[in-house]
Amino acid sequence: MDNSEERNRDAVEQTSLYSGAMESLAGSRELSSLGSDSELNGYAGDLKTNRYGFVGGAQQADDCPDEVPVDVLRQRELKWLEMFSNWDKWMAKRHKKIQLRCQKGIPPSVRGRAWQYLSGSKVKMEQNKGKFEELDSLPGDPKWVDIIERDLHRQFPFHEMFISKEGHGQKDLFRVLKAYTLHRPEEGYCQAQAPIAAVLLMHMPAEDAFWCLVQICEKYLPGYYSTGLEAIQLDGEILFSLLRKVSPVAHRHLSKYKIDPILYMTEWFMCAFSRTLPWSSVLHVWDIFFCEGVKTIFRVALVLLKHMLGSAEKLKTCQGEYETIDKLKTIDPKYMQEGFLIQEIIELPIAEREIEKEHLIQLKKWRETHGELLCRPAPRMHGAKPISDSEPHKKIQTSPSIILPKEVDDFEKKKQTKESKQFQKEMEKQRLKKQKEMSKKKKQSAGKSGTTANGVVKIETGSQYPVISSGASEAPLLQNEQIWQSTESLSSEPSEQDTYL
Repeated sequence: MDNSEERNRDAVEQTSLYSGAMESLAGSRELSSLGSDSELNGYAGDLKTNRYGFVGGAQQADDCPDEVPVDVLRQRELKWLEMFSNWDKWMAKRHKKIQLRCQKGIPPSVRGRAWQYLSGSKVKMEQNKGKFEELDSLPGDPKWVDIIERDLHRQFPFHEMFISKEGHGQKDLFRVLKAYTLHRPEEGYCQAQAPIAAVLLMHMPAEDAFWCLVQICEKYLPGYYSTGLEAIQLDGEILFSLLRKVSPVAHRHLSKYKIDPILYMTEWFMCAFSRTLPWSSVLHVWDIFFCEGVKTIFRVALVLLKHMLGSAEKLKTCQGEYETIDKLKTIDPKYMQEGFLIQEIIELPIAEREIEKEHLIQLKKWRETHGELLCRPAPRMHGAKPISDSEPHKKIQTSPSIILPKEVDDFEKKKQTKESKQFQKEMEKQRLKKQKEMSKKKKQSAGKSGTTANGVVKIETGSQYPVISSGASEAPLLQNEQIWQSTESLSSEPSEQDTYL
């Protein structure tokens, strides 16, 4: 018991020094790379970037992810745009479809917008219009402002947005982080929030990124960035307990050398793997994280632990505490590759209820050994659906990406009306043509089979069909409403192509 308490005390001390570890990590990067401001400031235009906007760096290297065919990508974009136009209905009735599309990966062109809708930050921003501008205009607490300014150039120094000290990326990052310290003064600033905010800024403007950061800190990962980092320590114990089910071999190994979870999982969880995985994997993991919540982070961690420490053969090279921690800090790239990792985390059977059940167990143990929590954050929400259900709100108002002048807008409306009329005429022609063909087939059938005295065709199978005589009026044509109802019922069923896309 004494040894356990001593280990916990050491872990807390190491957690409290997390910011210092982050600082030294960033410092070592600056000394060993071209990511320092002195070398890159003002020369971004001369450097070649990859598809994500990076000019170098091991983590951000273009890892050649599985290419999605262009036609498939365009169809996925259209499906997301259709969901945005009626988001509340989709979230209420077809959430599983949203989840499936997030697991496939959100198209880059709509990713930032999708994150806002999934996290509820779009609604939060509409409910607090002008709030960010108000916070942005205030000077901020000098204590936090000084720390934030020292951290700016350490966030993704290889990305074109954050290369220059005077560039818009670092300036917007400062605005977002300073505004959060004013929004939650009791929480202040934690250095692990900086990479989270930086990733958001790569996909959306500063105000949108601010409200998305608020939702992450308050809904998805509540308590992670508070003083003492109690929430992250609890989740470390939850992770360790879940590992027993996923990989008993890895669990026994970590238990044998008394390796506290906080020594290897702190950066994983607090930065949502943004400093660990290849960039294509980071973005895909975040797509699922915004939809399904913190269980995604647990699943990624469990998959990595399982594949790095899950067999006797793999443990031969890490017979000790330091060797094991070093192995977990240099994860084999094949286990982090997007296609492999995403499939593994989707198939891993870890649900929200298991996490919450284990949370109650670890919370009880914490109270027995440490007493009550100093910070009591609100219960976390496990993804987009609980967040949407927890806050009743008015329908999201979608705004067009391009606002046309009035005369152009009127022309487009007339053009759409004309096209709609042409479409209806074409449908009417097809209907009449089909009706004539059916009538012709019935007459031919009547001529071949023969008729009885009362004008009823006798069929060998015993079924009877009325003969349409030349003197009788034709059957009434289908009404337009019936046709539209028929086409709507067909289009509402998911097609095989839709399932693939």
